Amino acid sequence: MQRNVKQNWQKLSRGFYTRENVLTIAKDLLGKLLITRFNGIITTGRIVETEAYNGAIDKASHAYGNKRTQRTEVMFANGGTAYVYLCYGMHHLFNVVTNIAEIPHAVLIRAVEPVIGVETMLMRTKKDKLDFSITKGPGNVSKALGITIRQTGTSLLNDVLFIADDGYIVKKSMILSTARIGVIYAEEDATLPYRFIIKGNPFVSGKKSLEK
Repeated sequence: MQRNVKQNWQKLSRGFYTRENVLTIAKDLLGKLLITRFNGIITTGRIVETEAYNGAIDKASHAYGNKRTQRTEVMFANGGTAYVYLCYGMHHLFNVVTNIAEIPHAVLIRAVEPVIGVETMLMRTKKDKLDFSITKGPGNVSKALGITIRQTGTSLLNDVLFIADDGYIVKKSMILSTARIGVIYAEEDATLPYRFIIKGNPFVSGKKSLEK
């Protein structure tokens, strides 16, 4: 497992998140560092799998049809905001809100590769040793990095929960796209190739090819 990281990372700016194309942002997030600093403890993972949700026109999106509820209201915030929700009442799923305010685009972070704070991640996930399952899948990402629904609505421009660039480059040839996972209810939109992964990375969850 490769865990090299430069310490002079640069936090992503608001402009990174407020771009119009959510698919471009989902791909550009690959290789970036998801960083948490809770109670002075830093944990970091390199993003290796994302899923894009194209707002009001996307049947897989919580904001399809511009649906606004207490939970989804944060999706209408300005890009660079955290959207964290509970899945099955137990898994905290971390999403990045993108585009400008009132356009509810979002990117789900589905998997990261551990970089900093592995011992803390092991403690949070109640594991004895590091294996690929520790941050494979969105629920495990949040558990390992300490992210909960308490962070929903948090600006990703702060110093507690943010995404940064340390110069790590993911070549276009290393990015694969597939249909999203677990969105069969979205009818024809369930087959859209809106999931992006780093080819060959062992922390990627689910299917690892172009197959639907």
